[in-house]
Amino acid sequence: MSVQLPPNPILAELTQLAVETLPQGSLEAKLKELDRPLRIKLGFDPTKPDLHLGHAVVLHALRRFQDAGHQVVIIIGDFTARIGDPTGKEATRPPLSLDDVKQNAQTYLDQLGLIVDLSKAEVHWNGEWLDRMSFADTVKLAAQATVAQMLARDNFAKRYERNDPIALHEFLYPLMQGYDSVAIKADVELGGTDQKFNLLMGRDIQQAYGQSPQVVMMFPILEGTDGVQKMSKSLGNTIGLTDAPEDMYGKVMSIPDSLLENYYRLASGLPLSEIAPLLEGLEAGTTHPRDAKMRLAKAVVSRYHGPSVGLQAEEAFVRQFQQRQLPEDIPLCPVPEASMPAAALLVAMGLAASSSEARRLVQQGGVKLHRDAEPETVKAIDQRVEVGSEGVIVQVGKRRFGRAIHQA
Repeated sequence: MSVQLPPNPILAELTQLAVETLPQGSLEAKLKELDRPLRIKLGFDPTKPDLHLGHAVVLHALRRFQDAGHQVVIIIGDFTARIGDPTGKEATRPPLSLDDVKQNAQTYLDQLGLIVDLSKAEVHWNGEWLDRMSFADTVKLAAQATVAQMLARDNFAKRYERNDPIALHEFLYPLMQGYDSVAIKADVELGGTDQKFNLLMGRDIQQAYGQSPQVVMMFPILEGTDGVQKMSKSLGNTIGLTDAPEDMYGKVMSIPDSLLENYYRLASGLPLSEIAPLLEGLEAGTTHPRDAKMRLAKAVVSRYHGPSVGLQAEEAFVRQFQQRQLPEDIPLCPVPEASMPAAALLVAMGLAASSSEARRLVQQGGVKLHRDAEPETVKAIDQRVEVGSEGVIVQVGKRRFGRAIHQA
C-alpha cells in the first residue's frame, strides 16, 4: 500500500487541527522513518452507550488518516472500562459489569461506523491481552511508573491534597492504556487534550517494552450546548450522533453565539474556504449570528443524516419557529380521560417521565396548549385541560409536541 508522504494536505490539515503533537515534528519523522502505512490508535471505554459531537472531533481526524491510506486500529476498552479512567474525575468511578460494557460497546461500534470505515479498520478488545496477564506481568507493568509521576497528574494531585481516597487500581489505568499501544504496536495515538497524561504514558510503556514510542496527537475538546462544560452525556449538554434530525438541528440552534467558531471548525465538516468568510462576517457584524447558526445546524445535520435531510430539518425549523407554524407530524397520544390535570396529562402522553418532571415543566412555564392561533401557557400543575372531541395539541419546551386524544 502506498503512503502519502509530506507535503500531504490531509496530514497538514490534521497537524493544524491538533492542539498539540508530541514530540514536535514527530509525525513527519515517523512517516519518513517507517515508509509504510502508520498504525493509528484510538481507544474508547464504553462507559456510556452513545457517541456525540465531542467524540466525533477525534473520530473525523481518525477518518482523515484512513483516507490518507493509514491503518486505523480501534481499541474497545472492555477491560479498562471495568476500572474506569479517572481523567477529569474527582472521585473513583464505580466499576461496570461485563454485560453493560458489551452492550455499550456494540452501540459504540454501530455509531463509529457512521464516521470510520470499519471494514478497513482493525477492532480489538483490550481484554484480549489484559485478561491474559499474570500477576507477575502486572507487577512488571506497574514498575514502569512511579507514585510521584501519578501524583503529578492534576486530578490525582487535587484529591491527594484534600485527603480524598485514591484507590491503587486507578494508578493502573494509564499503564494499561499504555500497554494497549504495546499490544497493537501503535505508531500514532489520538485523543482529546484531557487524555495527555495517558497518551504520554503510552510512549513510556512502549519504550520500556522495546518499541519505538508512538506519536501523540491531541485534539480540542468541544464544549456542550451549555457553552461552559465539555460535552458530556452525564451533564445533559450533548448533541448525539444518532439524534433525530430536527432534534439535532434544534440543539445546534440552542448553543451560545460564543461557540459558533469552535462548532464551525470542529463539528460542521465544512471546508475552511467556506468557514473563513462566515466567521469574518460574524466579527464584522455583517452576518447575523442566527443566520450563521442556521447554516451550521444544517451542515451538522447534513453530515450525519444527508444533505436532503439537512434541508428538511431547516425547513421544519423555519416553519415552527420563524413562521410560528406547528410541525406536520405531531404524534397522537391517547389519554384515559376527557379532562385531566396538566401534570397528569403530560405523564399520560409520555411528554414527561414522571409526575415530578411534569410539575417542574409546568412551573418553568415550558408547557403550552394549542387550540387557536395563540398558544396558551399552562400556569398550574392542577389546571384541568379539556381534551375535547378534536383533541388538543400539547407543546413541551421548543421541540416536543403531542396531540392528546380521549378514547372513550
